[in-house]
Amino acid sequence: MAATQEETFKKLVAHCKEYGFVFPSSEIYDGLGAVYDYGQNGVELKNNIKQYWWNSMTLLHQNIVGIDASIFMHPTVWKASGHVDAFNDPLIDNKDSKKRYRADVLIEDQLGKIEEKIQKEVDKAKKRFGDNFDEAMFRQTNGRVLEYQAKWDALHQRYSQAMNDMNLDELKQIILDEEIVCPISGTRNWTDVRQFNLMFATEMGSTADGAMKIYLRPETAQGIFVNFLNVQKTGRMKIPFGIAQIGKAFRNEIVARQFVFRMREFEQMEMQFFVRPGEEMKWFEYWKQFRLKWHKALGLGDDKYRYHDHEKLAHYANAATDIEFLMPFGFKEVEGIHSRTNFDLSQHAQFSGKKIEYFDPELNQSYTPYVIETSIGVDRMFLSIMCSAYKEEQLEGGDSRVVLSLPPVLAPVKCCVMPLVKKDGLPEKAQEVMNLLKFDFKTSYDEKDSIGKRYRRQDAIGTPFCITVDHDTLVDNCVTVRNRDTMLQERVNIDNLHEMIRKEVDPKELYRKLMD
Repeated sequence: MAATQEETFKKLVAHCKEYGFVFPSSEIYDGLGAVYDYGQNGVELKNNIKQYWWNSMTLLHQNIVGIDASIFMHPTVWKASGHVDAFNDPLIDNKDSKKRYRADVLIEDQLGKIEEKIQKEVDKAKKRFGDNFDEAMFRQTNGRVLEYQAKWDALHQRYSQAMNDMNLDELKQIILDEEIVCPISGTRNWTDVRQFNLMFATEMGSTADGAMKIYLRPETAQGIFVNFLNVQKTGRMKIPFGIAQIGKAFRNEIVARQFVFRMREFEQMEMQFFVRPGEEMKWFEYWKQFRLKWHKALGLGDDKYRYHDHEKLAHYANAATDIEFLMPFGFKEVEGIHSRTNFDLSQHAQFSGKKIEYFDPELNQSYTPYVIETSIGVDRMFLSIMCSAYKEEQLEGGDSRVVLSLPPVLAPVKCCVMPLVKKDGLPEKAQEVMNLLKFDFKTSYDEKDSIGKRYRRQDAIGTPFCITVDHDTLVDNCVTVRNRDTMLQERVNIDNLHEMIRKEVDPKELYRKLMD
């Protein structure tokens, strides 16, 4: 990662704390590793993200309904799903630092270093040739770039094969051959690679003898699968149909890092779409395209997204694609679209002894539906939006500002009402304006400090509009509305204020884009 990007990311993390977006959990007790609390602005942004997703599923698709399944589930659920036996990470320890790492992450970081070298060559050439630079041609013909690319391809192929075969000896050999060192000790004194189960276990029951070992769910999907028949029958759902859910999941990540990107307690938005066997690839393509459209509709920049097809498929899947977003630390997965075949329902039928099938009246036959899954991390989505929105701008006159250019529809606060001074009836008039807006838009009120300082505070939390009530307002019934991104100001009649804000922040405009 380039130093400037690393520095910007550190500033963003500090900004999240300073402005009430994200706090380290239990901070007065020195925190808890890879666990975070969302502050007053963070929770509003997070709720807006969840609302955008939920409505995109349940309002825009008549054949998708939602549920809210419990976190605790019968332990056999996790036997059936494969999590008890196969939900493992390959871990390796450095004998000198006594630190534990994920072997796959060490190798992926090595691949990332080669990519950085390629990018440095490209950036140097871009500076040299300016507007005449043909990046695609340079990547195909430059000797040094081709050398790095060949090295990347060879390592990637070897790594993919080792992960597909879950060959732990080969993973260690790659780490040795690539001369990967421990970031703490700087040595290559590694143990063998071994597997570690990521589920948190606890006990349910009043006595030690009668207690049953249960797990905190590592994903929300199984709550949907075990409720398939309940929803299908009570909702009289016809295939194809989907079940959506937003909920917490828990993984005992050994290498939890990069702020809220990988945490031990996180939130997922998942939708399982049940289809006829044989039609799964058609629906896989549909959801792949719809989900990317959903992301791009926010206007963060189409070039910041890409698909990444899985080379290593889970044993139950026949297709899998990630939607990746360009974070300061590279392209990273924010959402996965998976064709899970009929594995999940079949497994639960087998382990529960219950028949889990759908009778299709059109075909006049019963079958176990296939499933297309869309799964997105709320916290990763939050982070991608914050990374994209955070800007440090130099202004005329040597001044500067930090601004969060959040999509207005997601901004925690939509508008802030400010009396120019705390006298002459202006606070009372400002309160009237506040009362006009507060039932439809999250509105704040600020009368402390100069107008300039108040603008900066609102810029820092991403408020799209600042509304100033001045002495002229009492005469002409107009207020000054300042736009966060352009900083331009215009006089707007109070009677037109509601409609002006609604046009910019109403999610209906986004939903229409999705249905075009």
